[in-house]
This record gives sequence, C-alpha cells and structure tokens, in this order.
Amino acid sequence: MRRGRIFIYLALIVILGVAAFFLLSKNLLGKKGTTVTGVQGTPGVVATPIPIDRVDVVVSKQDIPRGLPITEEHLDKRTIPQDMYDQGMFKYPDELNKVVGRRAVSPIKQNRIILSGDLLDTQTLLSGRQEALLIPAEKVAVSIPISRLSSSSYAPQAGDHVNVIVTLLLLELDTDYQSALPNVTAAVIAPGPNLILYQSTTSQNQTSETSALNSQEQLKNLTAQVASGGVVASLGRTLQDPVLEQTLYLVPSEAQRPRLVSQSLIQDVLVLHVGDFDLEAPEPVAVAVGEPTPTPVPQVMETAPDLITLVVSPQDAVTLNYLIFSGAKLALALRPPNDTSIAQTQAVTLDYLVNSYQIALPVKLNFGIEPRVDELIEPSLKNDSAIPTPQR
Repeated sequence: MRRGRIFIYLALIVILGVAAFFLLSKNLLGKKGTTVTGVQGTPGVVATPIPIDRVDVVVSKQDIPRGLPITEEHLDKRTIPQDMYDQGMFKYPDELNKVVGRRAVSPIKQNRIILSGDLLDTQTLLSGRQEALLIPAEKVAVSIPISRLSSSSYAPQAGDHVNVIVTLLLLELDTDYQSALPNVTAAVIAPGPNLILYQSTTSQNQTSETSALNSQEQLKNLTAQVASGGVVASLGRTLQDPVLEQTLYLVPSEAQRPRLVSQSLIQDVLVLHVGDFDLEAPEPVAVAVGEPTPTPVPQVMETAPDLITLVVSPQDAVTLNYLIFSGAKLALALRPPNDTSIAQTQAVTLDYLVNSYQIALPVKLNFGIEPRVDELIEPSLKNDSAIPTPQR
C-alpha cells in the first residue's frame, strides 16, 4: 500500500512539472510579439504591427505676420500619418514653391501646418496698396507730422519700430467758464446819467474810449451794466503784512504760466511709411500660382518728409488724432531691432526734473551776465539751411 501511494505521488509531480514547463514556454514565446488580451483578461493571439504610411507637409518654423512675403526661412516640414493629410495642405518639398513668395491672410503661429486658406488667393487680381497687406489684424495706420528734431533726424524708416513721446502744456481752468484762472472781477453799474455804454481798448497801453447818454428818455429803457477793469481787475487774494500790520490784496502780475509735462505715450510702434504715399493708384496685377506676390517699388524722396505713418491700435489712432488737433508735440524715439520690451516710464515735470537729477536752485549773487538772458535761444547751425534728403 505504501509503495502504491509513492508511485501516485511521483506521477502527480511529473504531471505538474510538465504542465509548468508548457505554461512557461508559452509565456516566453508570447513576449516576442504583441499579446492580444481576451475579454476575461486571458492571453490571446500574438499580433504583428501594421506599418502606417506617412507624408511630409509644410509648417511654419516661426511666427509669420499678416501680409509679410513668406520665404524658405519661415518654413519647415513635419511628418504626419497619411490618413491625416488634407488637400488644403502642402507637401514638402514638392509643393514648397506654392507657399514661398505668398502672403498670409492672418498671422500664422509657429509650428502650425500651413493650409491654402491661410494664404492670399494669387489667382485673383491684386489691386490697392500693397502697404495695407503689412498692417496686422485689428490694427490701423495713422499719419502724424514730424520734423528733423521730432523724428530722430529722419532715422526711422519703413519696418522700424519707434516709441511715441508726447509733450503737453497744462493750464488751470474755471470749471464753469472753462477759461484760464485767475478770474477777472467786475462791477455792476445801475442805470443813471453816468451809465457806460461801451468800453474798448485801442492800444497796448490800455487806453480806453467810453461814451455816455444824458437823455433821461433813453436811460429809462436801459438795464444795469457790468464793467470790468481788464488785467488790473484780476481776482487775487488777501495777505496780512506782519510788519506793517496791514491787509494787502495781491493780484497776479502776469497771465497763468502753463505747466510742461512729457511722457512716453505708445511703445513698440511699427513704421509703415515715411513721407507721402504715391498718389497714383497701382494698376491691378495678375499673379500666377507659385509666383511671388509683387512688392512696392521703393520710392526715393526728393525733399525731407514731414509725415510718418504708424501702425497702432484703433484706440491709439483716436488718441493721436486728438493730440494732433490739441496742439501737443509728438516725438519719436527709434528702437533697436527685435526688441519688444515695454519700459515703465515716469512723466517728466519740473518737479521730477529738479529732484531726480539734483538740479540746484541758482543762488542770488551780487553780479550777473551781460547782456541779460531772458529766454533760451537755440544756436544757428550750419546745416539748418540745407536739410539732407533722406534716402529709402
């Protein structure tokens, strides 16, 4: 009996060993491929990977602004599955010539697949100004006056970026009358034999002419009249003199002096054009597919320009228009290329100038310069009479 049990145990061990060897061999073979798992999670049939067809398409290597002619430096390739390819895409490099030379309808971001809808339709007639294609979306072009001083000696040219600086003269006004302070006092004269009919100044020494009516019949129809003393009737303020112990009435000796302030208005502004545009409208030009879009012929200015056209936001365009008609002075500061930083600047006033740059108040001396200097006169320069002609 004991020997029979031993044989049974040995047979079970052999059977379990064979089963373990079979399972282990099957698992080792399954690692060579992809195992398909059944519904219950049991190993299934080993699948072989299926090769996928791929194609190279044209993408943007960098940001492409709206209206800018596209060059090969702007483009790159990307490999995508064949089933993702669309007829609006361009194959690389076979259809690269259909992209180079054309212009973007709207800004194209970096690493974006270029589609036919992103480019201007070169089958149609291109009319109007080519400069309008260089204006980015949601921007407008506006012209402002310039001079040799306000335009950095005519340094900015089309394609450059500038900062716009504004300078204003500010006055204190009476809120109701909207007139410059101080106000002028006046007297109200009742009807009578000495009623003043009119008063007019005839010369710089404030000589005035008056006329009066003596007819009682005419005076009955007249109302009270307001008479003003002119500059001598300016509204002043009282002052108590501590030495004389007298109350004095002070009036200004001159009109209110405007206060000067300068500040950076707009930064990183694109220059679209310098001087006047050509008044002759360009003829429509037909462009075939694959050919570059024609660019405007550079114009050589015969005289110094007095206008510059900037690309700004619609709100900034309204602001510039207001400043032009308000009499403000605008100046341009040329920026270095590829610099898009925005600097935080402080408005410059007389107080800021004196405190920030440590400008000392001149001491009262017992001697002075002869002849006396009441205003700053700019020296006359040799080149003022012959302004050089900028070339573009």
